[in-house]
Amino acid sequence: MSSIARLTGAAAAAGVVAAAIALPAVGGTGAMFVSASEELGIKPEELKEPPLAERTTVVDAKGNEIAWFYEEYRENVSLDQVAEIMKTAIISIEDYRFYEHGAIDIEGTIRALAKNLSTGRTAQGGSSITQQYVKQVMLNSATTDKERNAALEASYARKLKELRYAMAIEDKYTKDQILEKYLNIAYFGAGAYGVEAAAKRFFGVPASKLSLAQAATLAGAVQDPNATDPNLGKKSRERLLSRRNVVLDRMAELKKITPEEAAEAKAKKLGYKGTEIPGGCIDSKYPYFCVYVRNEVLTNPVFAKTAAAREQFLERGGLEIRTTLDPKMQKAAEQAIKKYVFASDNPVASEALVQPGTGQIKAMASSRKYGTKKRKNEMSYNIVANAKHGGGTGFQAGSTFKTFTLLTALDEGMKINDGISVGSGYRAPYYSSFKNCKGENIGDPSHTVTNAEGGGGGFKSLATGTWGSVNTFFVALEQRVGLCDVVKTAKSLGIERSDGLPLTEFETFTLGTNEMDPVTVANAYAAIGARGKYCAPMAITSIKERDGKVRNYKPDCKQKLDPEVADAASSILSGVFTRGTMRGVGGIGRPAAGKTGTTDEQSSAWFAGYTPDLAGAVSIGDPRGANNHKLNYVTIGGRYYSNVFGASIPGPIWKDTMLAALKGVPPTDFTPVNSARFGGCGQSCQPVQPDPEPVQPDEGEDDGIDIELPELGD
Repeated sequence: MSSIARLTGAAAAAGVVAAAIALPAVGGTGAMFVSASEELGIKPEELKEPPLAERTTVVDAKGNEIAWFYEEYRENVSLDQVAEIMKTAIISIEDYRFYEHGAIDIEGTIRALAKNLSTGRTAQGGSSITQQYVKQVMLNSATTDKERNAALEASYARKLKELRYAMAIEDKYTKDQILEKYLNIAYFGAGAYGVEAAAKRFFGVPASKLSLAQAATLAGAVQDPNATDPNLGKKSRERLLSRRNVVLDRMAELKKITPEEAAEAKAKKLGYKGTEIPGGCIDSKYPYFCVYVRNEVLTNPVFAKTAAAREQFLERGGLEIRTTLDPKMQKAAEQAIKKYVFASDNPVASEALVQPGTGQIKAMASSRKYGTKKRKNEMSYNIVANAKHGGGTGFQAGSTFKTFTLLTALDEGMKINDGISVGSGYRAPYYSSFKNCKGENIGDPSHTVTNAEGGGGGFKSLATGTWGSVNTFFVALEQRVGLCDVVKTAKSLGIERSDGLPLTEFETFTLGTNEMDPVTVANAYAAIGARGKYCAPMAITSIKERDGKVRNYKPDCKQKLDPEVADAASSILSGVFTRGTMRGVGGIGRPAAGKTGTTDEQSSAWFAGYTPDLAGAVSIGDPRGANNHKLNYVTIGGRYYSNVFGASIPGPIWKDTMLAALKGVPPTDFTPVNSARFGGCGQSCQPVQPDPEPVQPDEGEDDGIDIELPELGD
């Protein structure tokens, strides 16, 4: 019986629509197909072909790959990058007359139709490669469960729609182009989409290097990739091996290979390597920075208007994201942290480096690995950044916040040697002594702020009060200049709580009661190093889209401080290394400024410092809960500490980082102080009425606050 006769019988049983579907536009039956399609009004219908989901690559500032993001692990390749044996294998098993027929294959369709009619259900497909491509496009385009189900439903209505689309595809593309598109869209199992990803995942080779046995394996996998997924165990691998051999037999039957070649290939083991799929921040060399970049794209409207659109842009876009990370500076931070804090220690040290004048994040490092917390001593969140960028609650920043009170005092007209006489304790005179930014009275005359070890009284200038980090001086100074003004100064430099909640505004604000993260603190100090030019933290410099279009991103900067105020603050903060809490640690052989920070009873410790070229902030605290697991009587990095202060661990980490990160970079001087305006010489000034027994860095800064508000700064 001829093909046409068999088709006619099938049509009688299944209906004229099914018959029309079964008619090919090829050879002697082409006229019949055209006639039937015209009679039924079957015309080509344009198929929308959105770009395939393709992996996004993240690179550092030097162009080195550091991470990959994807919804589907896919690497698109051109047909000439696919081994000839792979093309032969897939055509042999899926559509051996692919280059001969039109939108559908009559013989395959008749065979499937007869089987379906005899069983009363859709038991066999018989789709051509073009139809399979159409089906995959429809499936990949689906955004709802309803659309996905419609793309997969076993109905003649779907087959008719596929036919219309397939007719248009055959008109639009050459056979080679259709085959290329099919090989790039097909799912092979084991999380691999497209032949290139599958070749690497299954066998650790590119698609251009596939052998006969490997090609037959991949060709066999596309029929039911979930059933033959080699990652799912022994039975699935056995099914895949059996399917591979079916492909080899078919290739021999079609005389594409010899029986001997088929037998030799069938004798080989499956050879599945399960090469790890690159991607995700857990696998990144720089996981904390990777998490930051990912969350920046997902939350920043500059990349797309909606959250869903941003997620698609990142995970399906096939982008190349160039970032600000400097591998030399990253290595410097990692090595410095490793020297002082072990990954096995309960307290965790973290550091961020930021470039003044651009806000570019150059490094993000921590003493612990980033992971899923399945292993001991792994961080499951971005401890270096805020919650918006995958972080947590952070740690109280301690006396690093005194810098914002210093800046406010200088901006309001105080000079370097101006000061206040204070005692060893400070008590707000009235409830109205401090007002928050809502105008509410929040002074608390019932509580006393004290200095470390009960000392530190006398006259303190802006310089000497800063160098000694005197608590009572800074709370009194905050009262003089106004709490709200200090809060506004901090906010102008990007200060916001790590957890995203509003800053708490108590009289102890200057002592660092708010929880912070290293990126935010480093970036605020970078603005001082840039003479008051604040730049929003920046991790991405450009994005290259799959079509070659490049989006460039520039620093987002505004002048927030009077440059001369920043100069005066830098002059004073430079003295922290020579006359203050860091003098036991020392400087870095070039102009630098900074401030230590230790919270009440050492729940956490910080150092934030900068040069005109680079700023950094280091924190250390216990993520199990800083209030319940303080840094007293602890062993960190193999060394025992009775108390950990800003100059004990964070300061040395910062110093070692800067020495390595800035090696080979010519030193840049700070702009000299306008002495006519500020009447002093900062770090070169002799302290006015110096403390008889100045606090040594290894003994701690002035802290020890006895009030029942949130834990206070040093």
